[in-house]
Amino acid sequence: MTTGIDLINLGYKPGKWFKAAIEYANNNQLTGTDLEIYFKTVCPKYIEPYHEPLTFYRNIRAENQEERSNLEGVVSAMKELMRTPTLVGGTIMPDACPTGEGQIPVGGVVIAKNAIHPSMHSADICCSVMMTNFGHVDPKNVLDAAQSVTHFGGGGRDVFSTLPDELEQRILNNRFLNTEKSLKLAKQHLGTQGDGNHFLFVGTSMNTGETIVVTHLGSRGFGTNLYTTGIKVAEYFRKELSPKTPEKNAWIPYETEEGKTYWEALQIVRVWTKLNHETIHNATLEQTKCSQVDRFWNEHNFVFKDGDLFYHAKGATPLDAKFLPDAKNDLRIIPMSMSQPVLIVRGKTTETNLGFAPHGAGRNMSRDRHKKKMAHKTIEEIFLEETKGLDVRFFSNHIDISELPSAYKNVEHIKNQMQEFGLGEIMDEIIPYGCIMAGDWEIDAPWKIKAREKYQKRLNNNEI
Repeated sequence: MTTGIDLINLGYKPGKWFKAAIEYANNNQLTGTDLEIYFKTVCPKYIEPYHEPLTFYRNIRAENQEERSNLEGVVSAMKELMRTPTLVGGTIMPDACPTGEGQIPVGGVVIAKNAIHPSMHSADICCSVMMTNFGHVDPKNVLDAAQSVTHFGGGGRDVFSTLPDELEQRILNNRFLNTEKSLKLAKQHLGTQGDGNHFLFVGTSMNTGETIVVTHLGSRGFGTNLYTTGIKVAEYFRKELSPKTPEKNAWIPYETEEGKTYWEALQIVRVWTKLNHETIHNATLEQTKCSQVDRFWNEHNFVFKDGDLFYHAKGATPLDAKFLPDAKNDLRIIPMSMSQPVLIVRGKTTETNLGFAPHGAGRNMSRDRHKKKMAHKTIEEIFLEETKGLDVRFFSNHIDISELPSAYKNVEHIKNQMQEFGLGEIMDEIIPYGCIMAGDWEIDAPWKIKAREKYQKRLNNNEI
């Protein structure tokens, strides 16, 4: 009588296949060599990570010691990442910075065959930029209007919480999205921009002098909720298919029902995110009584499909038209820091860029390291120095120095390397007038206010 212990003694790892295999072996009275041959035939064929990492392209050059340290971290992470057995190619951009050993860096692109890796598109699914041309109007009036209609920071709001019927039905029909929580987030986070490096930028076209609004935002809680579910499903498949692959690089096989449904969920999130941009732009147009002259958008943190290949861009702008089925033109948007122009570019796919360009200026160090580096100055001093001549507003009324220009790479280095490595030709620059960002909104987060009140109460009662 064959048992699970017998399989384990033969060196097999317990799994779902044990039950059916043991039942078959016993029903057919398999023993000895016949039993071993049968188990070898039916046991799962695990997919092993590559012994050596695949090669990848480097569209980046370090210009100073800070950049050298940053690049070393990026290359080290990419080498480990490129051992993932689904991958067939990769590249890094001039704005690259590491997110963790063996994880896809910001400014990285990897190609997986028949596989979607949730960790490689991250929680901020479809982080993207949209521009609207407001014509020849006062940029201050536009920025004032935008501030009155947009929303940054945590949570959502009800003002724009009605979804188009078709979109709501697609959400309800998708098993990854059709939960009460998911639908609630899709409604309440519409017309909001979140925090971190997301922004609403107002500037003027260098070519025409017209006023342009550029928003940078992602899919908010709606996308994060999908990511959380996707990670769990990918981990299930990792254990079944490739247990030696690190958890952070687990994938959902596209050919499975889960893979096709997850891909559809990503497309729904894409539609929602585009609508999120449009909601804020349209509300600003209405507030200023302006008419839209032009508008286009592009993702820079998403998964793009080309046949059985899935391009995971963790902070990279798609140049190739095949990645943007709804593109109105061949122009793409690449924002830099708040004190630098937003670049409008066009470019061609090459062997080394894989059809992508940088998505921004990138960082050489973490937010915390930057804050420590600037600790010899007050927050107000840093803000005044770095935003001189600009109308920079923080929605929370608390300055976040980790989003000021000194937190980012040298923009001229990025632009020079774009030209050097063939990463897009600059067609226009949107000269900054000002911008709105979340700022350090957590200072006034409800849990922090409650903690401060509790501390003050204990202080007043001489308990401290």
